[in-house]
Amino acid sequence: MKTLPRIVVLGTGGTIASTASDATTLSDYAVTQSVSALLGEDSGIERLMRVEYRQPLNVDSREITNSMLLALAAEVEAQLADPDIDGAVITHGTDTLEETAYFLSLTLQSSKPVVIVGAMRPSSAISADGRLNLYNALVLAASPKARGLGVLVTLNDQFFAARFVSKFHTTRVDAFGAPDQGSLGSVRDGQVHLYQVPVGLHPDAPTFSLAGLARLPDVDIIYDHQSAGLHHYRASIDAQVAGIVVAACGNGSLSPNAQAGLAQAVKAGIACVRSSRVPTGAITHSRFDEAGGLVAAGAHNPQKARILLMLALTVTRERDALQHYFDGC
Repeated sequence: MKTLPRIVVLGTGGTIASTASDATTLSDYAVTQSVSALLGEDSGIERLMRVEYRQPLNVDSREITNSMLLALAAEVEAQLADPDIDGAVITHGTDTLEETAYFLSLTLQSSKPVVIVGAMRPSSAISADGRLNLYNALVLAASPKARGLGVLVTLNDQFFAARFVSKFHTTRVDAFGAPDQGSLGSVRDGQVHLYQVPVGLHPDAPTFSLAGLARLPDVDIIYDHQSAGLHHYRASIDAQVAGIVVAACGNGSLSPNAQAGLAQAVKAGIACVRSSRVPTGAITHSRFDEAGGLVAAGAHNPQKARILLMLALTVTRERDALQHYFDGC
């Protein structure tokens, strides 16, 4: 008799674990459920796999801290190290889901499937999407097709590479996407359909070791705009942060005070990255970057640029080396 796959589900909270005051309320809800209760008892998943549940966190994802990320990564790594575990699913709030997904994609060493899943509507809603999203995540994590693809994110029947997926709508169930790269595939009627593998997926893709790391460097994100002031940069410099990511205009264009503020930050020894407030497209290299000590974010949006910069700063503070990470991750 064929042994069923063994999948561990790690709950961190979020909308998927939340309830509201009535069935038509889609906001102002609270995390109320444990991960073991999310799928219910009538899904039939036990016929397809053996599922185990862990609850390392149970919070709204806007509350997740760097220390929580480190603890979660250690827990996932420990679970995947068990030879009897075939894959992992992580339930997560959607507000910062893409940040956790990217962090794990840069730090986990296992080739076993890791699927992060959330919901856009609380479980108390008439049209709650969490149960099906979780069911699909389990099917994906148990599929041999997902092995070696890196960390995946699934909602609304599609799945994406953690590197490229972002949240693009505040409330719709199809809130997540990767407009420039597209989805990797879909899960329909309990079947995984793989369309493509992640771009740049190769054995020597950069990863970061968390061994012995007690904390992550502090990195701020500063939003640029017309008539921007210097005070945000001065505050970051005074706080002695390790890095600054600026959500710049257009193709990484900087307002005059953003230029001045970043120059002051670089002089103070702070690593500075130009990203963009524009949701799609890549920041191209500028001839002024090297002279000004700046790093071009490439296709990393500000929140993902912050994740990568934090991890890269655990290895180096040298500008060219940091640029190499942004070009290769």
